[in-house]
Amino acid sequence: MLHSQTHLRSRPVQAGHLRAFEAVARYLNFRMAAEELALTQSAVSRQIQALEDEVGVPLFLRHTRAVELTAAGAQLLQAVTQALPRIDTAVRHIRQSAGRKQVSVTTFASFASMWLIPRLEAFQRAHPDIDIRIDASDTAFDLELMDIDIAIRYASPSRMPSGARRLFGESVTPMASPWLIKGGPPLTTPRDVLAHTLIEAGDAYTPHLEWLTWRRWLDANGLQDAQPKRWLSFNYAYQMAQAALSGQGIVLARPPLVSEALGRGELIEIFSGTRLHSPMAYWLLTAPRSGQRPEVQAFAEWIAAQAAATRAVTGEGPDPDEPDGVD
Repeated sequence: MLHSQTHLRSRPVQAGHLRAFEAVARYLNFRMAAEELALTQSAVSRQIQALEDEVGVPLFLRHTRAVELTAAGAQLLQAVTQALPRIDTAVRHIRQSAGRKQVSVTTFASFASMWLIPRLEAFQRAHPDIDIRIDASDTAFDLELMDIDIAIRYASPSRMPSGARRLFGESVTPMASPWLIKGGPPLTTPRDVLAHTLIEAGDAYTPHLEWLTWRRWLDANGLQDAQPKRWLSFNYAYQMAQAALSGQGIVLARPPLVSEALGRGELIEIFSGTRLHSPMAYWLLTAPRSGQRPEVQAFAEWIAAQAAATRAVTGEGPDPDEPDGVD
């Protein structure tokens, strides 16, 4: 019997049990794992028991109302969470080679809704055979592991790898709709903004976003401790832009994100020479395994061309903080 057990435990583990293990380890709940896998709870339990028999040690501590990973289970989970996404990605690429072309893109929600999606129809007209899948999330994905071809990131140059492609930098400047400028109190000097409602992000005063605040702009223009007629705060940049477009106040806008409205004259930059530049920029990264696919190359080049047009509209010059080796 001892020889039989030793022989059994030296064999490779059956891959079919690993998805059940990963789901139970993620939820620490057999019922929720079973629902995700569309299996019965008893079927998942049997798979876990079979995996533990193959490994030779318990992977979970089963309490009356809870499940807990053992040290061995935690060690196996680390390997499984790296291996399964790689397998899924390989399978997707195999399927893709025999079917339709697809490019998967991840970016944060405000950039997707304000910059990418309004332009996307032009790419689809030019490339009707390429499907685009957008994941609008603030989560930073590992392009080596995840099922993502292109990532558009918002970060300082020091946080970007050498292969990152800079799209455009960032600044903030007061903007308003033309009919608010014509119909409201006059806007000839920076102090005049105090007679209006000022629109800004509700979380702008967190340390990593402080350069986006009206307080910083007011201080830079000699208006320390000054208060406006009213504050209007929103969670997302596109909400702020919509409020400004509808004439509800003056927004401290990021020109690249509102370049479409700026180009059409739907928003107007109120003052010249009062832009404040931030240390952040927008970057395009291509997953190493995806860079040679023609459809990914086509989408990346299209993004770069759209970024160049955005820089032209916003009047952006060269970025002095751009690191060596970054395109």
